Amino acid sequence: MYKVLNKLCSRRMLEKSILIRARIILLAFEKLQNMQISEIVGVERHCVGRWRKRWQDSVEALLAIEMSEPRAVLERSIVDVLRDAHRSGSPGKFSAEQVVQIVATACETPRFCGRPVETWTGRELADEVEQRSIVSSISGSRVNELLRFVNLQPHRQKYWCFTTEKDPELFQSQVEEVCKTYLDAQAVYDHDNTRTVCIDEMTSLGANERRAETKLARPTQIAKSECQYTRHGTLSLTGSWDVVVGQMIQTTIDETRNAEDFSMHIKRTVATDPSANWVFVADNLNTHYGEPIVHVVAEMLGIDKSTLGDKKKRRGILGSTTSRRDFLSDKSHPIRFVFLPKHSSWLNQIEVIFGVIAKRVIRRGSFTSKADLKEKLLSFIEYFNLTFAKPMNWTYTGKPTTSLKYQRPRTWRENTQAKKLEEILALVA
Repeated sequence: MYKVLNKLCSRRMLEKSILIRARIILLAFEKLQNMQISEIVGVERHCVGRWRKRWQDSVEALLAIEMSEPRAVLERSIVDVLRDAHRSGSPGKFSAEQVVQIVATACETPRFCGRPVETWTGRELADEVEQRSIVSSISGSRVNELLRFVNLQPHRQKYWCFTTEKDPELFQSQVEEVCKTYLDAQAVYDHDNTRTVCIDEMTSLGANERRAETKLARPTQIAKSECQYTRHGTLSLTGSWDVVVGQMIQTTIDETRNAEDFSMHIKRTVATDPSANWVFVADNLNTHYGEPIVHVVAEMLGIDKSTLGDKKKRRGILGSTTSRRDFLSDKSHPIRFVFLPKHSSWLNQIEVIFGVIAKRVIRRGSFTSKADLKEKLLSFIEYFNLTFAKPMNWTYTGKPTTSLKYQRPRTWRENTQAKKLEEILALVA
C-alpha cells in the first residue's frame, strides 16, 4: 500500500484534497506525530487525526484487497477511502413518484407528445413534465441530473441489425464454417498449397479535388482541409487479401463493378499461382455467384460449359441462385467459395484493410482525376504490403461469447445510489 500511496502522490491530475490525505498517511508511516504532520502538510491537527483514524478503520479491508485483487483495484479502493464521506444535504425537492414519472416521460417518443423531433433534450423534457403538471417547476439541467442518476441517456443510440435468416442454426453453422476456414488456413496451405483469400469490393471511391491545399499541422495547430471540392468521378476497388501471407495479392480498380468485373478479378487472382488450390471468402452480393463467375470457374476447372445448363430456361447449374452457389462452394473443387451468412460482413478480413485504405488515402486525400486516384491507391497498397501488412491473429471460433469484464467493487456512494435507484424502480413495478 505504501507504493500505491507514493504513486498517487506523483500524479499531476489527482484531486488536491486526496493528494493531501495521501501525504498524511505516508507521513504517518514514518511514525510522525499529528502536530508534525500538520505543520508539514499545512492542515489542522484534528484533520490529521481524523484521516489517520479513517485509514486505521479501513486498513484491514485494504489488506484483503491487496492480497486477492489486482493493483488497479487496490488503487481505486485507496482513493475511495481518501474521498469525502457522503453528505445527506438538503431534503429532496421531488418525490420518488415524480422522479418515476419524469423518467417514464423520457422513455416516450417525442412525436407521441406532439413534438416533431426524434430525441429529447433536457429543456424539452422539463417543459413537457411542467405541461403535464407532474412538477410545478423544474430546470433542464435538473432533468438531466435525474436521468444520469438512473443511467438513462435518451440522446444516445446504438445500431443493430436484424437478420433475415429464418434458420438460426443455419446462420450459426455458416459463421462457424467461415471461422474454421480462417483457423485452418495455415494448415491447408502447408498441406496441399491451398490459399485462403478474402475478396470484396470497395465502391464509390470519389476522385475529389479540394479547392485549396491542405494546411499542414504545426505546433499548437491541427491540420486544416478545405471542405469544398470538385468531383472528377468515382472508382471501384476489388481486392484479394491472402489470409496466410497477410497481403493484398491482387487489386482491380475500375469504373464499374459488375459480375464480369468480379469474374475477371478472380481469374487474375488465380493466375498469380496457377498450381495452387484456392478458397475465396466472399459475401452474398449477387455478382459473386452470377453466371459469369460460374463460367470462369468452370473454365479454370476444365468443365465443359455445355454441362452447366441454361439460366434463361432455369435448368442445370445456371438455373437458380441456389444451384450456382452450391457449384461454387463445392468442397471437391480446387477452386471454391465460402459465402458469408447474411449481415455478417464483419467476418470478412478484407473489410479491415478497406478501413485502412479509407483512413490513410481517401478521407484526407485530394485527387486531380480518376487516374490520379487510381495511381495513389495502387501506390499505397504496394507500400502497405511492404511495411505494415501482416496476417491477422484470428481467434474467434464462431461460438457466441459473453462479456467477462471484471467489475470493480462499488464504493459506498455508489451503493447508496444503487439502493435509491432500486427504491425508485420498485415504485414502477
